[in-house]
Amino acid sequence: MTALFQTWGLPFAWASFASMLIGILAIALPLMLAVAMIIYVDRKIWAAMALRRGPNVVGPWGLLQSFADGLKVFLQETIIPSAANKGLFLLAPIITFTVALIVWAVIPFAPGVVLADINIGLLYILAASSIGVYGVIIAGWASNSKYPFYSALRAAAQMVSYEVSIGFVLISVVLWTGSFNMSAIIEGQRAHVFGFLNGYGFNPLLFPMAVVFFISALAETARAPFDLTEAESELVAGYQTEYSSMAFALYWLGEYANVILMCGLNAILFWGGWLPPIDWAPLYMVPGIVWFFAKLFAFFFVFSWVKATVPRYRYDQLMRLGWKIFLPLSLFWVVLVSGWLEVTRYGVFG
Repeated sequence: MTALFQTWGLPFAWASFASMLIGILAIALPLMLAVAMIIYVDRKIWAAMALRRGPNVVGPWGLLQSFADGLKVFLQETIIPSAANKGLFLLAPIITFTVALIVWAVIPFAPGVVLADINIGLLYILAASSIGVYGVIIAGWASNSKYPFYSALRAAAQMVSYEVSIGFVLISVVLWTGSFNMSAIIEGQRAHVFGFLNGYGFNPLLFPMAVVFFISALAETARAPFDLTEAESELVAGYQTEYSSMAFALYWLGEYANVILMCGLNAILFWGGWLPPIDWAPLYMVPGIVWFFAKLFAFFFVFSWVKATVPRYRYDQLMRLGWKIFLPLSLFWVVLVSGWLEVTRYGVFG
């Protein structure tokens, strides 16, 4: 696209800037629309699980309900508590929303369809997503209220705990692929098992890590049964208690953008991303982006299914699962995978 703009007479710097801006908007704008619709889908799934109708009044089949909710919060007054730190209070949701968007820069939707196909894409995702916890912590402290403050403490401990196990899970994937590049990770899954199954998740040695990653993703995004940062039974609404209007909406959008991201990462890291499940020529007639979004929505359905059916954990159970089960298990699996690769791929005894 840069070359196209140069043919129009733009200097290279401006042509590069214009092409990058178009690429960013091509991801950010559909993502915001997807977040609005995914909230609608989420509520429909919960309703179906509970034998209710869900949104069905605003627009055909209730499709405009999310937009009506967005308009409602947009028209509300932004109330800042008198004792709050105003600067940090307003900065916190901006951090959460911004971080939720910038991570998508390295997500490959199809072969070559990625904004920045960098060699350290996985490290970029880890680094950028780990910043998201600051939005919650700053909100909890700047609100100058006990409920958001307790939520911030919970969020800090929860996100750090499960980022550790996620990190070790990703090490197993990187060891097997030999690259941090997201596109290379997907290509490494082509015909991975039995010569025709696409996906590390079909590998018996990596399937347990796929399960650990999925559960850790639930905890990392504070989804049920790990939504202790927003537990209404004891924290009213957690770190969002003092927020209203668009500040609240930014948290809302950022949370769902992170959920969609984690669904996409599940598809990319373990289930072949844009590849079809089976390495069979007719299946490649379906565009790769269709396979990617089909897998993403499949994982989102499971996310919603879990939220609608599984009761909330106690905090001690949450910490025990992260530190006493997932951490030693994922660490052991790094040793197991690296040992297996040394023997089978690199012939350490040969």
